[in-house]
Amino acid sequence: MPASKAVIASTQIAARAVLEKMGRDLIAIDLSDQLVLSEVFLIASGANVPQVSAIADEVERQMTLAGQKPTRRENGAEWVLIDYSDLVVHIQSDELRRYYMLDRLWNDCPTIALDAVAEEKARG
Repeated sequence: MPASKAVIASTQIAARAVLEKMGRDLIAIDLSDQLVLSEVFLIASGANVPQVSAIADEVERQMTLAGQKPTRRENGAEWVLIDYSDLVVHIQSDELRRYYMLDRLWNDCPTIALDAVAEEKARG
């Protein structure tokens, strides 16, 4: 069963927040058939540590405005994980993203089209 409409809507909000802070290489992976705890992983990259942090802060701000509170937030030197139970947002530096390759780890799962990414591509 694919991710629920509510989780997809939350994913779209988080993706817009990532793009507002110039995050890149966004991918939303539908894990609903693979994991019990989370339906979607949203993975994004930031150019450097301050940008990774700024992206995470904006995601949390936008999600809070939408009535979503994280169950936890974890920070590392070059990454932030924000857990909304059914949606987990991973923001990593380019280097850590290449190292951990989360999108490749889950590459057999379907992806979710992100409206904000499509709109950005259409703008050029």
